[in-house]
Amino acid sequence: MNSEPTTSATEDPATQTTASDASLVRLQTRAAQRARGDNGRFIRVAPELDATVDQELPADRFLDREISWLQFNERVLQLAADPLVPLLERTRFLAIFASNLDEFFMVRVAGLKRRIATGLAVRSASGLEPREVLDEISKAAHELMQVHAKMFQQHIRPALGDVGIRIVRPGEWTEDDRAHLNKLFRNRIYPVLTPLAVDPAHPFPYISGLSLNLAVVLINPKTGREHFARVKVPPLLPRLMALPAAEDEDELYDARFVAIEDVMAEHLQYLFPGMEVREHFTFRVTRNEDLEVEEDDAENLLTALEKELTRRRFGPPVRLEVADDMDDHVMDLLVRELNVRDDEVYRLPEPLDLRGLNIIADLDRSELRWPPFLAKPHPDLAPVERSAQSDVMAAVRAGDILLHHPYDSFSTSVVAFIEQAANDPHVLAIKQTLYRTSGDSPIIDSLIDAAESGKQVLAVVEIKARFDEENNITWARKLERAGVHVVYGMVGLKTHAKLCLVVREENGEMKRYAHVGTGNYNPKTARLYEDLGLLTCDREVGEDLSRLFNQLSGMAPRSKFKRLLVAPRSVRTGLLEKIHRVTDAAREGKTARVQIKVNSLVDEEIIDACYRASMAGADVDIWVRGICSLRPGVPGLSENIRVRSILGRFLEHSRVFRFVIDGADGPEEDIVYIGSADMMHRNLDRRVEALVRITDPKHIATLAALLDEGMSDETSSWHLHGDARWERHNLAPDGTPLRDLQSDLVATYAKRKRKARRR
Repeated sequence: MNSEPTTSATEDPATQTTASDASLVRLQTRAAQRARGDNGRFIRVAPELDATVDQELPADRFLDREISWLQFNERVLQLAADPLVPLLERTRFLAIFASNLDEFFMVRVAGLKRRIATGLAVRSASGLEPREVLDEISKAAHELMQVHAKMFQQHIRPALGDVGIRIVRPGEWTEDDRAHLNKLFRNRIYPVLTPLAVDPAHPFPYISGLSLNLAVVLINPKTGREHFARVKVPPLLPRLMALPAAEDEDELYDARFVAIEDVMAEHLQYLFPGMEVREHFTFRVTRNEDLEVEEDDAENLLTALEKELTRRRFGPPVRLEVADDMDDHVMDLLVRELNVRDDEVYRLPEPLDLRGLNIIADLDRSELRWPPFLAKPHPDLAPVERSAQSDVMAAVRAGDILLHHPYDSFSTSVVAFIEQAANDPHVLAIKQTLYRTSGDSPIIDSLIDAAESGKQVLAVVEIKARFDEENNITWARKLERAGVHVVYGMVGLKTHAKLCLVVREENGEMKRYAHVGTGNYNPKTARLYEDLGLLTCDREVGEDLSRLFNQLSGMAPRSKFKRLLVAPRSVRTGLLEKIHRVTDAAREGKTARVQIKVNSLVDEEIIDACYRASMAGADVDIWVRGICSLRPGVPGLSENIRVRSILGRFLEHSRVFRFVIDGADGPEEDIVYIGSADMMHRNLDRRVEALVRITDPKHIATLAALLDEGMSDETSSWHLHGDARWERHNLAPDGTPLRDLQSDLVATYAKRKRKARRR
């Protein structure tokens, strides 16, 4: 493996971020890059000697997906370390890193451990045995978490203090602070605390996943015996509590916070009167919280899921985070009682659980944030009179509308489309998929209004959307009570497609209006996630959606589609067919190109097809936010493949697939799809996903320009190399920042809207 610049846990991570090749930790070892034989030894096998190896492609062509995900989270951490990013946004990235890693352990690590325990785990496509994958994860996670904690302590926290935002530890409390916190503890915190002792009459208590806890060592002054107790930090109280401004502080701008666990620790004598509090330490447990619901055996999926959610609380531990000053005897007690291995213990400087930094990131300090941004209506949906509301369906009748959120307003497009359909007396039916949405969403209210007014309303609700299950169950029941036909998709498949179909009577005929998107019907995340959507009344799309909804709600297993590709039947095969056409064209000497923008690229068949396209001479551009198991830039295999990743103000979430063949006399083909599917096994094999073909030449040109700009060397991004190393390119050779794609798009879409208003 080529050498790469790294920053160890003891080095200063912030000083590395101004270099174009910044990397915080070494996440890819040689072990994770080499093929393995059946005996587990490293091998270099000639393809003709091993029938199990593709005869054209090398055995070590896949990067490990788990390590690739950790590299993605490292990129998040690099944004937190970047002095060019506004301070409160850097603080937010620290919180995002912590939240991401929690989910990774709860799902990916927990799932891998479960498969190992049951004997179902197999060697990964990268060639690693399951236990080796766990070892690689452990090494990388330990180092990343140390860098994360020290970045907060050594850089973000002092920088916040410089602008009047302080997290005040007990040694810094004034007498006025102590008086205020004493009152706060007695009135708000003490009444909800439940201290749990450990002795022969009190077994070691259950520690819920992701809860923050105090491990308290007590001494009985009469007997001199040592006792242990656990106090849980109340999850419904703010993690960081605001302190009144000091007399010498400017109340308008300065802010002081105290961690709730510090307040609890300073008042432990109230919880254990008559006992001596000798020591206290914070700790936190992460448990397996991935759900397993046997749908075939469940007469009612809703009931089965509710039972499984109850069991989730008691999943086995997969990680133990402890304060780095915890005594060994307390550590031994926790390790023994929680049944965790030594390599599952993470000693970190306090405070633990930096998700709580979201409270600080939410402060109203505009000078410490990205410039304010307010999405405006799409030009085709902008009303002539400002006080009026655009007629969405009338606009769609004039032509397809390509939406790009958050630059195009979600509320004046998608939400308005569904609201107007619900209130339109000519609309007879609304059918919609719902994967993740907010409980107070106007979309839910519109579906309820439509049902109560007598319209046929179908909601295909995915109640198994990970970590949104309880919310989805709540509003699924709310929809059912209002008369909405609620179904939960197809047995064994999650419904991840983003679809809405409206049937309207016009001049005695039925006309179908549709929205096909890449993002969830969630007005809140639509302001933060970059997504695409198509509003259309095209007859073929309407017919395709009618067939698909009939398949989801009834029995239509042999449905065929014209402008849609639908997983699990035709997304992979359809995309492979398009890649193969590009490959054949390149072999014929034509200029040919594949461009893919996804969150994750893992599927081996898609990756191998991209390799073959590259070997045939086609250019392959991959724009991926998170995981990428493809190895670009390898001579003879993938030298025509480029992989880029862009992270920033908005979460890049759209999926775009473009296939271009140029003939001698000009373009022969330029085929573009957008949709919900990532290139992962679960999306292509175990989910209902939908991609729609874009046909309007203006829209194709818009998406082509987006893909080209995202892949441009003039755009700030991370580049993946063949040795599995991600290299950040954010500075030009003269040290000036490269173009920020998202900032450019904010400006571009604003100009487009101003021009539209002048016409």
